[in-house]
Amino acid sequence: MSEPCQLPVIIAGAGIVGLALAQALKKSGAPFCIYERDQNLHARFSGWGLSVNSEALRHCLPNSLFDRLDSIQVDPRQRPTSDIGTGFLNLETAQPWLTIPSSLRRRVDRGRLRELLATDIDVKWTKRVVSFKLTDSGVSVCFSDGTKVEGSVLVAADGSGSRVRRLLVGDRVGRLNPVPAHYLAVTVRLTEDTLNQLPHPVIFQGSHPATGYYMFFSTLSTPEVNGSRRTSNPYYEAQLDVSWLSEGPEDVVPRTNAARLARIKHMAAKDTGFHITLRKVIDDIPDDTQVSIVRLADWPTTSWDGFGGRVTLLGDAAHPMTMYRGEAANQGFTDAKNLAQQLALWHGGSKTRQEALTAYETEMAQRGREAVLLSRQACLDAHNLHKLTPNSPLIGKRNSPTRPC
Repeated sequence: MSEPCQLPVIIAGAGIVGLALAQALKKSGAPFCIYERDQNLHARFSGWGLSVNSEALRHCLPNSLFDRLDSIQVDPRQRPTSDIGTGFLNLETAQPWLTIPSSLRRRVDRGRLRELLATDIDVKWTKRVVSFKLTDSGVSVCFSDGTKVEGSVLVAADGSGSRVRRLLVGDRVGRLNPVPAHYLAVTVRLTEDTLNQLPHPVIFQGSHPATGYYMFFSTLSTPEVNGSRRTSNPYYEAQLDVSWLSEGPEDVVPRTNAARLARIKHMAAKDTGFHITLRKVIDDIPDDTQVSIVRLADWPTTSWDGFGGRVTLLGDAAHPMTMYRGEAANQGFTDAKNLAQQLALWHGGSKTRQEALTAYETEMAQRGREAVLLSRQACLDAHNLHKLTPNSPLIGKRNSPTRPC
């Protein structure tokens, strides 16, 4: 068997999954370089909260970082628990309609998780991949600033709109598929009294039986975390999201921020039947609140020519999906764990590069495609309470995405 190449693995994208892979490669002693198109870690909004199944991350991180996961929970007083949320609610009554099977997880702040994963990682900023070409030893990657770098493998962790994915499979095959629903999100501040009146203080979701409107709520920070506890107005931060199916011209997303906020408030208005506790939280959203549009789209993972193990995909670049099952990050962490393990086998001389990458991609493609399609169905099911059953992927237990390749 030929000697493994000593050139670095090139990671394109320093989001949470690309950084998890960087940590895993660093942990195993494999050479790597990581590049990111943004100017710095805080150049863009990092997202809200996410539920982390930490087993894959445990494999990626050194103990010193893994042990800090509890400190970045939205409420650090909470321990990792299977008691997150209330099940799926009927928004008319604010009572559980169906129970969602529990699993051990942490609810963490996505931005702080990214900061944690970037610890001691030398990210090369302002580096956007525009092309690559094969070399005798691996691959040469060209960036938008005209610079080039040579590595053994190019790993694309450049997100759902991945440039590398489209270079691999072509623009037509690699483009995202719109999902027929619209999604709006806001960040709100709540008093402790208001939070305690809600169905759950950390996270809940549900839909309305008559309108099909969907709502998701998750606490983002406590007064201890955001520094307001010692002030005269301590507050909790939370994300509040709503979505609805796109079934006609009347369902388009309003063009202005004010109109989008009005749409959210109309969805919860008294004549639509939202429970008064939920309606009050929405009615109290200040008029100057920024409303974010989340474009719902996916890409069921398909095969590609990786050029003998020289180019591959990771995380949202490989299996972008809707958020209704909360699986995207955990699937990506599993990718990072499995790919790092396969690369270690190659660097250790027990597999060729192509054998290692084929093993990774075969498992990941099957798992990723299944997760994408389940998440798409979960999105559709979330807007029809009467057709929702325990067998829906919205409700059913999430498969542990930690199986080895």
